[in-house]
Amino acid sequence: MLTDLFNRKFNYLRLSITDVCNFKCNYCLPDGYECDTSRDFLTLNEIQNMVSAFAKLGVEKIRITGGEPGLRKDLPAIIRIVANTQGINKVALTTNGFNLYENVTKWHQAGLQQLNVSLDSLNASQFRLITGSNKHQQIMNGIEQAISLGIKVKINAVLLKQHNLNEMSEFLNWLKTTPVTLRFIELMQTNDNGDFFKQQHIAGTTLINTIVDMGWQPVPQEKTAGPALEFQHAQYAGKIGFIMPYSKDFCRTCNRLRVSATGNLHQCLFSDEGSNLRPLTQSVSQQAELMTWLQQQSLLKGETHQLHQHHSGATKHLAMLGG
Repeated sequence: MLTDLFNRKFNYLRLSITDVCNFKCNYCLPDGYECDTSRDFLTLNEIQNMVSAFAKLGVEKIRITGGEPGLRKDLPAIIRIVANTQGINKVALTTNGFNLYENVTKWHQAGLQQLNVSLDSLNASQFRLITGSNKHQQIMNGIEQAISLGIKVKINAVLLKQHNLNEMSEFLNWLKTTPVTLRFIELMQTNDNGDFFKQQHIAGTTLINTIVDMGWQPVPQEKTAGPALEFQHAQYAGKIGFIMPYSKDFCRTCNRLRVSATGNLHQCLFSDEGSNLRPLTQSVSQQAELMTWLQQQSLLKGETHQLHQHHSGATKHLAMLGG
């Protein structure tokens, strides 16, 4: 197993395959993607060798992220590699959904089991203001298609005080008949959004108190689940989750590591820097060395992030490392 000095075990890997994104979300890339780093992203061979090593060290779930992973034409091949790796029993993808409707069937056939779609508003006009995209209806169609295929779907909505906080009733009405888990994510401060954070941040506990008063009940977490607190209600087809990185003990049960699109291992989304594992992924013969290196690196994971101290490490924006 991959473990750290705080007795946490890592069975979940978030694998970024590109840092490019085609949306201009006001909380992440308000000016759009800027190509200021190498776009020499991990190859299929490197991904296969790396994923195999992680699986042999106890990783059971891999989430493919970006930027926007749907921009890579070889995404079905990447999904297939992950799904066919012995030991990996959950293959997930996080996407903004821009080409979901056209591609989700291919992704599902390749082995995709779980899907997270970023949808910060149910209102097309508000969605456009937040994301800079007019793809709202296509994304909604893609979500319906994914549900019809039997994929487990989660919807990610970043809580924004002046943009979507007043949509709670619309979201709840949608969940009455839509079998998805809607996760409200607290806005996180990064190196380039300080003023925006001060204007828009709101604690998730505000909404938790509201839904608990409405009769929503906590859902037990799965072993490979992320840090979301989930709630269910007998009268709703969908569930509600909250990801609150500023809450007490948020990092206590952390179970994930991250690899960037260019092959840097990050112990945390907000770590100061990554360590390059790419040289150890060129050949199957290097796997033992890579596994030993990963075990050593996992021991370096800090006890908690430093967001409360307004320190977001090397993370300039969330697209850099898959959010």
